[in-house]
Order: sequence, then structure tokens, then C-alpha cells
Amino acid sequence: MTEQQPAAAQEFPPTLREVMLRGRWIGVLLLCLVIAGVFAWLGQWQLARAIDTDPPPPGATEQVRPLSDVIEPGQYLPEPLGGQKVTTSGEWIAEDFIVISSRFNGDDEEGYWVTGQLRVTDRTSLAVALGWAPTREQADAAADALARQDAADVELTGRLIDDEGVELPPADDIHALTRMSPAALLSQWHDVDRLDVYRPYLASLTAPAGLVDIDSPAPEEKSPVNWLNVFYAAEWAIFAGFAFYLWYRLAKDAWEREVEAFEDARA
Repeated sequence: MTEQQPAAAQEFPPTLREVMLRGRWIGVLLLCLVIAGVFAWLGQWQLARAIDTDPPPPGATEQVRPLSDVIEPGQYLPEPLGGQKVTTSGEWIAEDFIVISSRFNGDDEEGYWVTGQLRVTDRTSLAVALGWAPTREQADAAADALARQDAADVELTGRLIDDEGVELPPADDIHALTRMSPAALLSQWHDVDRLDVYRPYLASLTAPAGLVDIDSPAPEEKSPVNWLNVFYAAEWAIFAGFAFYLWYRLAKDAWEREVEAFEDARA
């Protein structure tokens, strides 16, 4: 009898699991784990800042506080303190009552503000919006009357409001102002050498004679949740998941190429 030869071993292409367990792809997985961990940490960091765990109590801005207890000269106004009622005292600089145009009061009525430099200490000043007037003539008359007053200490109560920023003046009047900006007012004030200035301005609650009280309602109560930060945190979580998907996709592409090469070799 003729001795029967053993059957040749049948070859099979690698499985996806076998490819994923190779050292190369284990290394890529570890790298993706590190990247996903960084993304997860960033998402946690963003989420921690999305929720204010110590929000100011309701009505905190309506409690009148001394200016020096709220902010120091040169500091930016923190968001929770926008519109905070404060009280301060000082002396007006007679030459620095300046009119600002394009100011709306009440029912969207356009007019003018009269502003002044209040010297709260020897070398520290605060920009103050004193009141509103419907016409430029009335605003100029009120500013002139204030400039003629005898120098004396004044007590003021108003709301702290952030700088509105600087805008280029019109070409026909380079000194015209349309925004309430202490930085812009500083460029027109007198006696400013080595002067410290508060970054926000004070909107006085009571206008002097000849002007109308500035309409300055209490700021709206804000939610303690910052939804933009929550959205960013969700984005980081998606990026972390994408790192694992990228590893899976790369490994699967390598496996598909090997299977295709195996089938081509057999054909």
C-alpha cells in the first residue's frame, strides 16, 4: 500500500484582534490613552470653571459699599461687581467737565452726558458720569456751571461700570467723545502727571442741577452656570473619545491591508 501524505496546513489571514494585540498597536494605544487623559483633564478643568460654586447673593450689587472696599486704582472690574453701588468722596477738577455724545436715557432718547474728574485722593482720580441732557447746549451749560463752583469735597453714590473702550473721534472734531472711557478722558484731563486712575467709571445716581438722572438700572442676576464653558468641556470629552476611535481606525486599516495582501497572494 502506498503511504498517504499528510495534508498541508491551511493558512488563514490574521484576525483584527491579532493585529490589535501586536506590540506596535499596543504602543499606539498607550499613546492614545495619554492623549485622551490630557483631553479629559482639560474637560474637567473647563467644567470646574463652568459652575460658580460661590456666586454673589441676590441683590449684592444694590448694597452700597465704599469704593476702596470694591476695587483699587488700575484694576479691572470683576464681572460679578459690574453695576455695584459704591460711595466715595473727593474734589472736582474744575477744568475737566467733559461732554460725551450719543448717550441714551430712558426710552431710547439720545442725548449727552456730562462727565468729570473726581480727585478721590491727592494723586488718584475716578471718572464720573454726573447726568444726562437732551441737547448739547444744555450739557455745555451744566458743565460750565459745575466748573464755576467753588472747590469743595463732594460725596457721591453711583454704580461702577466697566470702561466702554476707545473709539476714533470724527475727523472734524478730534476731541469729541462718544464712549464713556476713563482712558479716553485721561487724554483730555489736566494735572495727570503720576496720576492713578480707576479703570471703571462711576455713573452717579443723582444728577446735579441742570441735568437729568442717568438711567442706570440694577444689573440682571446671572446664572451660576457658564454654558459656554460646559460646551467646551463636552468638546474635550469628544476629543478624548476620538483618540480611541483613531487608534481603532488605524489598526483596522492595517488589518484590512494585510487581509487584502493575503488574498492577493493566494490568488
